[in-house]
Amino acid sequence: MDKIKVGIVGTGNISGIYFQNGKRFEAMEVVACADLDVERAKARAAEYGVRGCSVEELLADPDIQMVINLTIPAAHASVCLQALEAGKHVYVEKPLAVSREEGSKVLELAASKGLLVGSAPDTFLGGGIQTAIKLIRDGRIGTPIGATAFMTCGGHESWHPAPEFYYQKGGGPMFDMGPYYLTALIAMLGPISRVTGSARISYPERTITSQPKYGQKVKVEVPTHIAGIMDFAAGPIGTLLTSFDTMGGSTLPRIEVYGSEGTLLVPDPNGFGGEVRIWQAGAREWSDIPLTHGKADNARGVGAADMAKAILSGRKHRASGELAFHVLEAMHGFHDASEQGVHYQMKSTCETPAPLPVGLADFELD
Repeated sequence: MDKIKVGIVGTGNISGIYFQNGKRFEAMEVVACADLDVERAKARAAEYGVRGCSVEELLADPDIQMVINLTIPAAHASVCLQALEAGKHVYVEKPLAVSREEGSKVLELAASKGLLVGSAPDTFLGGGIQTAIKLIRDGRIGTPIGATAFMTCGGHESWHPAPEFYYQKGGGPMFDMGPYYLTALIAMLGPISRVTGSARISYPERTITSQPKYGQKVKVEVPTHIAGIMDFAAGPIGTLLTSFDTMGGSTLPRIEVYGSEGTLLVPDPNGFGGEVRIWQAGAREWSDIPLTHGKADNARGVGAADMAKAILSGRKHRASGELAFHVLEAMHGFHDASEQGVHYQMKSTCETPAPLPVGLADFELD
């Protein structure tokens, strides 16, 4: 079948899995990569048998139809805009942009040029979340009433070699991990109509205890403990806790969805597989549910491949820019609600992503 030729911009650690899976999925072929550090791009290119070049050279290549943007979050919007101006479809790592204004500019430029924008996370296309979606749509827990989601840890300064970003604008637990949880919840329950919450900076300064920056101090600029409430447009009420401040660990589940006929235990949305369990009304215990879908291993990049298939076929793509912008707005909404003491009314909406068909091979998308 035809394949969309793809160039990767940003050749840091995360690029490896995109190169690996770019060879597996139908519909796309990674042919080049670029980085501000051209020598790093060429080294990565040699590792995976593609062409390494500058960002300018990649964007000027008429054969490249789509760009996968793996730069740092602060550069997401600017690189997306450059790619769109060059006439390329673009798929970007999460978040879509740091600010709502930047995210809007990306979507508006894409629409004006008739190009597609897609964004990570695409973990909701893995076997774990897709199985949960199927159970909800099949009515196994009745009418969805609510959901809870928890991402708690003690922060990244104990293990990450350069953890400063996580405590600066665009960082924090909401912007670091919130996209995984919010995207999964929207994929299961639909778009959000309003949010509220409370947020705080628990420790104004952090001390790095990892190498090579052991002992250095980090000023905390963003909330590190956020408790949020979501009203979904379809009726369910959700609770989301994201924290870098649980220094003693936690036994909380990742996601639970509550319905009129039962409860669904949903796996970690930062992965593609995981354990799905259900407790139906009248039962005495949890039941394990075999995964109904594949892509349960590390399928990162499946969202980009799905977008490439959409470009070829004309259908809608699942990890869409509209979905990513809705998530971005909700994350800012939690912070805004806490600062202003209000409910934040969502201005955007999005379509609930279509579920993947049952029975696909891991590399198939339709």
